[in-house]
Amino acid sequence: MKVIRVKNADSFARPKEPSYNKKLVESIIDQVRKSGDTALRKFEAKFNGVSIKTLQVSKKEIHDAYQSVTREQMTAISMAKDNLARTELALKKQLKEIRIDSNGIKIVKSFSALDCVGCYVPGGLARYPSSAVMSVVPAKVAGVQKIIVVTPPNKQGGVDPTVLVAADMCGADLIFKVGGAHAIAALAYGTKSIPPVDKIVGPGGPFVTAAKYLVSSVTSIDMLAGPTELAIIADDSADPEFVALDLISQSEHSADTTCCLITTSKKLADSVNEIITKSTSIQRKEIVLSSLNKNGFVALCDKMSDAINVANKLAPEHLEIITRQPQKLAKQIKSAGLILLGKNTPSAASDYLLGTNHVLPTNRFGKSRGSLSVLDFMKIQTTVESSRNALERIDKKLETLTTSESLPNHYLAVRKRL
Repeated sequence: MKVIRVKNADSFARPKEPSYNKKLVESIIDQVRKSGDTALRKFEAKFNGVSIKTLQVSKKEIHDAYQSVTREQMTAISMAKDNLARTELALKKQLKEIRIDSNGIKIVKSFSALDCVGCYVPGGLARYPSSAVMSVVPAKVAGVQKIIVVTPPNKQGGVDPTVLVAADMCGADLIFKVGGAHAIAALAYGTKSIPPVDKIVGPGGPFVTAAKYLVSSVTSIDMLAGPTELAIIADDSADPEFVALDLISQSEHSADTTCCLITTSKKLADSVNEIITKSTSIQRKEIVLSSLNKNGFVALCDKMSDAINVANKLAPEHLEIITRQPQKLAKQIKSAGLILLGKNTPSAASDYLLGTNHVLPTNRFGKSRGSLSVLDFMKIQTTVESSRNALERIDKKLETLTTSESLPNHYLAVRKRL
């Protein structure tokens, strides 16, 4: 990884413009909107070389999936589900009804679950049962009535058994064998097989992200999650092997990931680079080295306050803090998708079993939101009730404001009641 001496933290904070064929994605969405299931089957054949007769996963396919997974896999999925559900339930319990009663005006704010959501689970050549857990569990805990999972089929026209088991165990109501931008379009507009949803969540590749953006005027989405990001703030107390392994672990996602070390120790920077360069045992080595060589870097800072500033400007998806006092430094971090404290909290563990969600904001969106949670599957419902006395009390001020905005009928609608 290249070593950069930090002189201006802002230079590290330039967001990447997404790269995709906008016209192609718009065309895919338009064809699904017009032709529904026919378009979905056509695109699965075109992009994935798969002939799909029945889009919905059957009960028999789910039953067979349970027979195909090992006991160890089921236990691991169950642990991931339970750990995340425990966290999400604790958050939901904080969402209590709020009542404000002042000067004859009664306002009630309550939290209600969405009716129907779509969870995109990446798949096809890969398998991500963990992504099914991360999307479906918070929706189930929130109380969503209908949870729909869409995931790309494999070359045999089926879905990986671990993904099916994870989705079913976590509470998915319907599962469909369709992926890519056309799956997002189906969730947004609905087809004969797939009902339209109130919100689409879950990670995906550039075409999925682009489709989510383009349908966001029709249905709500969680976030535009791009390639994985990891930043590690570390001082000279950090074990360079731990740091190197964590950078390698996240860079194996794809060649587009961005992984970096932010440190005040040149010795640590050199050691980490040496471990990565000289290692002969890196698995998925081509992807890892491509990612680290193309996008990885070491930000070498004069003092820890500069390192914190760089991290806040980057607003990375994952931020590990491996220093002598990680809790103290964490209080100064305002912009990260997930903060992981200490040498025993690697991001790789949080991707699966620590009880945190791995669907996280990227490309600086950590400045404005956190991980996927029950909050993404609930809305604030507000009711207000006003008395006649309250209207009398605001009469003159209302006249002033409506007159200043040249909206006289607003005032007349209130004045008539008085």
